[in-house]
Amino acid sequence: MKIIELQQTDSTNSWLSAHAGELEGECLVYALSQTAGRGQRGNSWESEPGKNLTASILLHPAGVLPQCQFVISEAVALAVTDFLADLGLDAMVKWPNDIYVGDRKICGILIEHAVMPGVIMRTIAGIGININQRQFVSDAPNPVSVWQLTGNEYEIPSLAEKLAAHVENRMKEVFDGTLHSEFMRKLWRGDGNLYDFYDRNAGEHVSARIKSVAPDGMLTIETASGELRTFAFKEIEFLL
Repeated sequence: MKIIELQQTDSTNSWLSAHAGELEGECLVYALSQTAGRGQRGNSWESEPGKNLTASILLHPAGVLPQCQFVISEAVALAVTDFLADLGLDAMVKWPNDIYVGDRKICGILIEHAVMPGVIMRTIAGIGININQRQFVSDAPNPVSVWQLTGNEYEIPSLAEKLAAHVENRMKEVFDGTLHSEFMRKLWRGDGNLYDFYDRNAGEHVSARIKSVAPDGMLTIETASGELRTFAFKEIEFLL
């Protein structure tokens, strides 16, 4: 996988989208300073310049049907947990694709597909991992960095290479039938116990357990009373 370093850009996802036609094959681009990093549904991403790994990866997931696109998100999320395991951290995936260590968010992922009828033309996976940042000043409720957890600092360029390798390895598994079961085992709060959620569709708090995640990414929970409810992204909130 080709790796490109940028000194500064507004968003690596935006940069890669603008330059995708000029690039051959898969590519990871990372920025030492990202001025307008994006998260799910337009959320911003706090990142101190030079301290974190803010990257986007261009993928060409040939053969993955649009209705099964969540397998790509699973592969990328598991690649990040592999990457963090190399740094001594046991990370979990908070549905749909945030990465947590304990109850604290260490990574956000934004998956964007270019889709034609019946086929995914390309995918851009934006990945922001908190690495060397020592203090967070935004109103995000629970951020954490590798440095805060381990006391160790890392060189960002070498970490970019490691991340690229892990994504490449996981993308090789999208058709072998094992990714989804591993994703479910690594799912934060996916242990079958009851947890508190806020159902934004119904406007109410519920106690429920995670039941399943569908190939299109829809989440199904089972309430304490046995009722099944299914949600798209942003329709349900995990309460800390």
